[in-house]
Amino acid sequence: MDVRSQDHEGHAGLIGPTVAHADAQPQPPRESGAVVVPEFGGAVVLAAQAMATRFELVLAGLPEADLRAAGEEALDEITSLHARLSAFEPGSVVSRLNSNAAAGPMPVAGDVFALLSLCRDIWRASGGVFDPTVGPLMEAWGFRARAGETWRPPTDEALARVRTRVGMHLVELDDAARTVRYTVPDVRLDLGSVAKGWALDAAAIVLREHGVSSAFLHGGTSSVVTLGAPPGEDAWHVEVRGLPNDRARVAMRDQALGVSAGHGREVVVNGAVLGHVLDPRTGHPARGARVAAVTGPSAALADAWSTAALVAGGTPAGLPEGYAAVVV
Repeated sequence: MDVRSQDHEGHAGLIGPTVAHADAQPQPPRESGAVVVPEFGGAVVLAAQAMATRFELVLAGLPEADLRAAGEEALDEITSLHARLSAFEPGSVVSRLNSNAAAGPMPVAGDVFALLSLCRDIWRASGGVFDPTVGPLMEAWGFRARAGETWRPPTDEALARVRTRVGMHLVELDDAARTVRYTVPDVRLDLGSVAKGWALDAAAIVLREHGVSSAFLHGGTSSVVTLGAPPGEDAWHVEVRGLPNDRARVAMRDQALGVSAGHGREVVVNGAVLGHVLDPRTGHPARGARVAAVTGPSAALADAWSTAALVAGGTPAGLPEGYAAVVV
């Protein structure tokens, strides 16, 4: 079977080199990605590789040296969160939970517990269409296969077995003790549908603490946070690829955007191209929509709810006040 794989922790995204750099020169518009990244002369642009994608900060409004210092600290926060949250880093918190939490409760740091609690809350509010425990399903459908590995589509019986290990109800969070326990073996947390947004929210806090009030942050172009607006403008005007023309441009000021799409990582089964966003309710790739975009105050919530919207095939039940979804 044909397996096409990119960006194993993100939404639809743009993969970049493993670099950190600054560049005050205007660049040509992006030719691919979930959104077209706005660029203009005089900005400081810093980038780093984390969570299997390229994070980029477009900064303005302060002296260049101040922007660079703030941006580098924000990127450090992103790469630190990658090291702790990635299911593909052997020493990460998530990897340790996946290896050991079925044996008994494991204490975790407060910010990680807060993220897991947020995931639990969104799972409940969405009726289960957002579920960060789909790791076993990703493996079953070949989205974790390495180049050259033999893979066959799962049978209905195999999917039924795998689904016994999927569901946030299997992740027991003790709020008082701040511990995590898996109630059955071989549960696999995979925070790819929320971690980029969580990291961007954290980076935005760092930038605000340094006095940065004009910035555009993105992870793989599918997770976005804006601070203020570009100098002389009223907002960041962002084009979302894949949406109808009358809804493709979004004016953003102190807002976040999450975009989910099934393309980018695909498997081909009997000639049918199946995307990597899986419906935890059925165990199969979601096929109800092509693209979902959600805007709101938090990038973590926008990311998670855009995944829920793509799986639901429309605006999902439970979408919080202050968030808006476009699904096609």
